[in-house]
Amino acid sequence: MQMPSLEIGDLTCRVPIIQGGMGIGISLSGLAAAVANQGGIGVISSVGLGLLNACGNSAEANDKVLAQEIQKARAMTDGILGVNIMVALTNFTELVETAIREKVDIIFSGAGLPMDLPKYLIDGMKTKLVPIVSSGRAAALICRRWLKTFDYLPDAFVLEGPKAGGHLGFRPEQIQDEAYSLEKLLPELLEAIKPFEAMAKRRIPVIAGGGVYTGGDIHKMISSGAAGVQMGTRFVATDECDADRAFKQAYIDATEEDVEIIISPVGLPGRVIRNTFIESINRGERKPVQCPFQCLTHCDGTKTPYCIAKALLCAARGKLMQGFAFAGENVSRVKEIVSVQTLIDSLVAEYNAASQYAGTIIDKMTAETAG
Repeated sequence: MQMPSLEIGDLTCRVPIIQGGMGIGISLSGLAAAVANQGGIGVISSVGLGLLNACGNSAEANDKVLAQEIQKARAMTDGILGVNIMVALTNFTELVETAIREKVDIIFSGAGLPMDLPKYLIDGMKTKLVPIVSSGRAAALICRRWLKTFDYLPDAFVLEGPKAGGHLGFRPEQIQDEAYSLEKLLPELLEAIKPFEAMAKRRIPVIAGGGVYTGGDIHKMISSGAAGVQMGTRFVATDECDADRAFKQAYIDATEEDVEIIISPVGLPGRVIRNTFIESINRGERKPVQCPFQCLTHCDGTKTPYCIAKALLCAARGKLMQGFAFAGENVSRVKEIVSVQTLIDSLVAEYNAASQYAGTIIDKMTAETAG
């Protein structure tokens, strides 16, 4: 069996791989367009875009740069493009409106439940709305709210498990608990949305993310009911990733022991690559915070030990002494920087090999049963 396509409404994605939205400045138009050109879904992260271009972090600056990034990506590809917009952003509304106005194909939204996302849709616009959740309960809650208030159901869901990079939608004690593994969460979410699929008389595709690393992993997720997968860490170590070379090198150099869970200034656990910056924070050192950004609704700049926006921005620019890199649990497996085409070709080949192996096992078992 060849790798299946991914269908989200009237969009057909030849390769069922969504490149995760990674900010600040990790996944912009360059990476998103490269992934879309290879048949996947390329995603631009909307967080802190004004900062990258020295425009400031005002709503106006972020909106302007987001529009520019979408336009730049669209000039480089005819493929499917998405924008990742975190609910926790103070300029969430403006960014959603900008993405829809620029006719982006899909909005992915997490870091909170996007309970009112459909209200921003404009008549005639075909932008798909895809919440990012960490449980079947959250998915059902969104479905009920959207159906009751907007007569609309999500076009798909991304289910993000605890092995993902960056901020995680789990309590610290849940991250290593097998009860909250992606393999456990996926069937629970699929079961939770069944009544809503029946009402809508259509499938609501579920994309599984967090710890998906090889084509074999993709095969496992799709065999378990996922319509596709989301991958972030693998796409950092690509030529087309928009981050500085030093950021990518941090991935290549990382060992298993370097991967750490921190509590971010926004109060959520996050998976990072430990470096001197993280070690200084662990020692209780504070970085003076004069918050000019006010980018997150639940971040109090007067109390936090450092500014996470500034730390992530510095890291993206290669200044890792002044910041740190978010990464998925499997980052230590990254050993080289390759092109997006090489990466996706290898994932497809691995998927096909896993599929063929599974088919051989099934044929053998069938023959033994018949005998």
